[in-house]
Amino acid sequence: MKNTLKLGRVLGTKLEIHWTFLLLIAYVVWSVYSSGGGANEALLQTGFIFAIFACVVLHELGHVQAAKYYNIPTDKITLLPIGGVAAIKQMPEKPKQELIVAIAGPLVNLVIAAMLWLV
Repeated sequence: MKNTLKLGRVLGTKLEIHWTFLLLIAYVVWSVYSSGGGANEALLQTGFIFAIFACVVLHELGHVQAAKYYNIPTDKITLLPIGGVAAIKQMPEKPKQELIVAIAGPLVNLVIAAMLWLV
């Protein structure tokens, strides 16, 4: 995907963020200020967005690690304002492998939800 900012590598997979993600942050900050909020609220809301996207990265890493288990390489993870995309280079050979790769991300979400519920 073009027009991305390279953030580095996570577990051997490139992590990139699309420039439109900055529009989301700008919108959140503008929305806070236009409704009468201050800098503290803008920082809190922006931090919340980053926390959500940390969960998106973990979700995508679930797919990546499941694919890696079946020796399927993943080129990168790209973060967009609507979520993330793991660029898995090929489809798994067997339907069972494809199912495991597909549900790995949502299973990570369940683990995150359980941890948050405990807190």
